[in-house]
Amino acid sequence: MTKKSLLVFGAGYLGRAVLAEARTRGLAVSATSRDRERRAALIADGVTAVDPADEAALAAAVAGASAIVVTTPPEGRGCPGARALLPALTGAGAYPDWIGYVSSTAVYGDRDGGWVFEDDALNAASLEGARRVRAEADWLDAGRGMGLTVQVFRLPAIYGPGRSVVERLRDGTARIVRKPGQIFNRIYVTDAVEGLFASMARPRPGAAYNLVDDAPSAVDVVMADAARRMDLPQPPEVDWTDPSVSEGMRRFYLDCKRISNARAKAELGWQPAHPTWREGLEAILASS
Repeated sequence: MTKKSLLVFGAGYLGRAVLAEARTRGLAVSATSRDRERRAALIADGVTAVDPADEAALAAAVAGASAIVVTTPPEGRGCPGARALLPALTGAGAYPDWIGYVSSTAVYGDRDGGWVFEDDALNAASLEGARRVRAEADWLDAGRGMGLTVQVFRLPAIYGPGRSVVERLRDGTARIVRKPGQIFNRIYVTDAVEGLFASMARPRPGAAYNLVDDAPSAVDVVMADAARRMDLPQPPEVDWTDPSVSEGMRRFYLDCKRISNARAKAELGWQPAHPTWREGLEAILASS
C-alpha cells in the first residue's frame, strides 16, 4: 500500500509543528520554503524540501501528496499557495484527499466582545483580515470547481514553546499593551495541529472551523500571571494608542471578540489539550 504523504506549503512555526506530528504518524512529508537555508534545515530533519518557484519539484510533491496544508499568509495578489498549487494540481492531474487552508479569526472583524461562530458574516477590520477573506473564497471556489475537499481553519494568535510571553519576559522585551475591555482567543500550537489532523480523519468539503481555546482573555491578565509564576517583575504598561506601539500591534487591538470552537468539537471530535492559557503557560514553563 502506498504510504500516505503530506505536503505543507509554508514551513513556518505552525508548518514545522504540522510536519513533526505527521512524521510521528508515519506519513511521508514534504514542505515548501523560498529560503535556501530553511530548505537545508528541513532536509536535515528528514523532510523533502521544495522551492515553490521550482515548478517541476512542486508538481512532483503535489502528485504524491494525499493531503496538503497551506499555512502561508496572503499577499496583495492573493494567496501564494493558491497561485502555486492550483496550477500544479491541474497540471499533475492530482486529486489529494484533503486540503486545509489556514486562515485567521481576523476575518470576523470587531464584535465588541460578542461571540462569533463560523457561519457569521465576515467583516474584516484590517487589510490583513480582508486578504484572508479573499483567500478563503479563492480556496473554497477552487474546491468546488475542481472537485477537491477543501477545508478552512480560522486561527487566532498561535503560541507555544519559543513563541510566547515567557520568552518576552525572560529577555526583557515584554510590555503590557493596555486597552480596557479587550479580550482575545489564543491557540496552543500543538492543539492547532491536532485540529488539522482531526479534520483529515473527518473531512467535510467546504467547511470552516474555528480552532481556538475555550477562554478568551485579556493580554494583561496573561502577562501578569506569567510574570508572577516566573518570579519576575511586572512589565511596563503602555496604552494601545501610544506612538511606541507598532502599527501592526495596534491593528491587532482593533478586534475584540469571543470565538466559539463548538463546531470543531462537535464535528471533528477535537478537544484542545490546553483549553485555556493557564494550561498552555504551564506546558511552556515545564518544557523550558
